[in-house]
Amino acid sequence: MHKIGYVLPAGFQVMALATQAVFEFANVVAGEPFYEVTCHSMPGGSVKASLGTALQALPFTARSTADTWMVVGVIDPLASSSPSELLHALRKCSARARRTVGLCTGAFVLAEAGLLAGRRATTHWAYADALQQRHPDVQVEPDRIFIADDPIWTSAGMTAELDLALGLVEKDLGDDVARAVAHRLVMHQRRSGGQSQHSEMLNLAPRSDRIARALEYARHHLAQSLGVEELAAAANLSPRQFSRVFTAETGQSPAKAVERLRVEAARLMIERSRHPLEVVARETGFRDRRHLREAFMRGFGKPPQALRRDARLGP
Repeated sequence: MHKIGYVLPAGFQVMALATQAVFEFANVVAGEPFYEVTCHSMPGGSVKASLGTALQALPFTARSTADTWMVVGVIDPLASSSPSELLHALRKCSARARRTVGLCTGAFVLAEAGLLAGRRATTHWAYADALQQRHPDVQVEPDRIFIADDPIWTSAGMTAELDLALGLVEKDLGDDVARAVAHRLVMHQRRSGGQSQHSEMLNLAPRSDRIARALEYARHHLAQSLGVEELAAAANLSPRQFSRVFTAETGQSPAKAVERLRVEAARLMIERSRHPLEVVARETGFRDRRHLREAFMRGFGKPPQALRRDARLGP
């Protein structure tokens, strides 16, 4: 049995506990209790979450044992530093474990313990810069869902923790089990570690249903030309009205917004498939491979081949 221990600081972010459902349903799908989950804190006993609710935890000491340690973050990791006793125990326990994970701002605890020195890591986008500034020996990648720099894993915030937990299940039990667990949890998609923390649809955030309909239409018809006339028709506006309202609500021209949606879709195809770049370009509405490369250089500062290499190296 694979033992997973959660390290819960006072005021831990309650969303992290949702990841335990991933291991619960992995046991269900596997048909046997593969995972055993326990909660730990210093000095043990009742520990309060950020929401104010409390649970009972085992003591976390330098002698505690688990195959995978899941270090949970707090809402504001800059408000205080971790107790030296916790960092000492974490270093000792991590050395014996198969893996150590920093969930969301739990990456700050791992960094304070020296476990991220010289490694790639990520955290919640709002605190990525602070993590880099506080710990310059860490290679912080702020726009990743999760990163596995074995044996250390870190995740972005909130729902990205579920993606990391599914990544652990995939590593332990295979892709079929991980996919089945995601289905049981009614997750819209199972995101790879290399995926961006940001969604272009959320970034554009139109205020009206008309512009939202036009963007949704564009997202489902990227291979088409998607001129202003076509998008305006989807929004039931004249082309002139549409361009004015679209720019006012999103801060982007329709052409720029469509390119961003195309780049996002192309990136997902590159990460999840082995389709030639010519196919990726055609399916996502770019004129050709060269046009795709130009858009990637504008959006990511690197060509699509580099993103494909990163995806093959793992999360």
